[in-house]
Amino acid sequence: MFQTSVLVSGSKGNAVLVRTEEVAVLLDAGVAARTIFSGLEALRVNRNEIKAVLVSHEHSDHTKGVGALARMLKIPLYINRDTYGQCAHRIGNLPEPVRYFETGGSFRIRDLVIHPFSSSHDAADSCNFTFMRHGDEERKLGVATDLGFPTTLAINKLKNCTTLILESNHDERMLMEGPYDWVLKQRIKSITGHLSNLQAVGVVSQVMHHGLQNLILAHLSEINNDPQLAQDTMQNYLSAIRCDIQLLVANQYCHTPLINV
Repeated sequence: MFQTSVLVSGSKGNAVLVRTEEVAVLLDAGVAARTIFSGLEALRVNRNEIKAVLVSHEHSDHTKGVGALARMLKIPLYINRDTYGQCAHRIGNLPEPVRYFETGGSFRIRDLVIHPFSSSHDAADSCNFTFMRHGDEERKLGVATDLGFPTTLAINKLKNCTTLILESNHDERMLMEGPYDWVLKQRIKSITGHLSNLQAVGVVSQVMHHGLQNLILAHLSEINNDPQLAQDTMQNYLSAIRCDIQLLVANQYCHTPLINV
């Protein structure tokens, strides 16, 4: 078993479940613990399976519920030092010592091999991740959200994924014609901001291979995007190359199904 579900995803909070026979972990917890528990219950995943919470970067939509979740489940937090330094005040006291990882290295939690790598985002040592099961070279999960610009490093790390969770944050026209002030619009469009729908297509075009089976679009803006527009933009590309992989769009209020990586 090697499964994932995007429990919640968007500007108001994010959490991703990664699960194997031996362990389940959460990548980010940017919503209340009760919201995460509700999603787990709906997926019929026992909360006691969760053995760790990982943090990608310091922003509150990824860290808001981390402290409460760790305390309630009595599980460790995995995070890099710079990120922890920026959000320790929000996380509060923890039941176990913080377990620091090095961006660019790898570490294991039971049979889950986790590789954090740098992302181009306006946060301290912001990370994206790949996940594999120890001894299983055939399946690979990539999670790349809050990715202002798809660097060569990011593209290389996301190659050979069998399941990819990828940011598709905004439609460029909706962003520029929308209500945000100019400074925020420029921040979102910048290389340390967020990927647009078209930029997400560009990433997929570079990492596409015959083994990619599932693509989940994530971190959609409720103001500057529309789920159907994001899906149609990506589906038009997939149809043009005659690719029939499973395409899903994660959202802020409902989990995706459990997907076999």
